[in-house]
Amino acid sequence: MDDAELLRAAAARLTDLAARSTAGDWRVGGLLASRPEVVAHRPDGATEHVAEARAASARWIAALSPAVAVPLADWLRAEAHPPSEPALRLARLLLERLG
Repeated sequence: MDDAELLRAAAARLTDLAARSTAGDWRVGGLLASRPEVVAHRPDGATEHVAEARAASARWIAALSPAVAVPLADWLRAEAHPPSEPALRLARLLLERLG
């Protein structure tokens, strides 16, 4: 597998996993039984507690664990000169979500 194939394969697995995970825009909504409450807000207005859909979300949570942060941050830094549009979209989304 060459480098381009590696990047495409990782992108495909990430989007496939997202499609199998609890759908929606996940947001922290306070505490639920002393644990952070994460709620998926769907485009149709419905909501679902991510904890209640753990089976659908577990692989997503594990895939995007804190272990991903350093390589992702390294990539964002590398993309800064000159920035690509995908890197800028991701950076904007991260800054919006991370507060």
